[in-house]
Amino acid sequence: MNVVEQYARAQLVADADAPQSVGRTVPVRLSYDPGRDPRAVRVTLSGPAGHEWSLRRELLERGLRAPAGSGDVQVWPCGRVQVVVEFHSAQGVFMVQFETKALTRFLRRAHVAAAAAEPVPH
Repeated sequence: MNVVEQYARAQLVADADAPQSVGRTVPVRLSYDPGRDPRAVRVTLSGPAGHEWSLRRELLERGLRAPAGSGDVQVWPCGRVQVVVEFHSAQGVFMVQFETKALTRFLRRAHVAAAAAEPVPH
């Protein structure tokens, strides 16, 4: 199985655990493992808080073009070059803003990995 990992940078828009960190740019690891869950991607933020979330790959894809999501995760385009991902938890709201190009590049690679992992019909 082809595991896809990509490192990106994201701007913190809201952080329930550390409001003083809002406005900072943080390193983020995006990962997709079709052997683990072919529909999910993981978003891991580095730093003292060390947040990690799992969300549906198609939610990120839809959120690049229009507001998408319900419940704990919302995704929407912010202008032409950025995308906001909002996570809700019992501790509060955490929001990060990505460059659209970074998410698009990651999702293309994940799509290729997902297609390669699908069983070949006989």
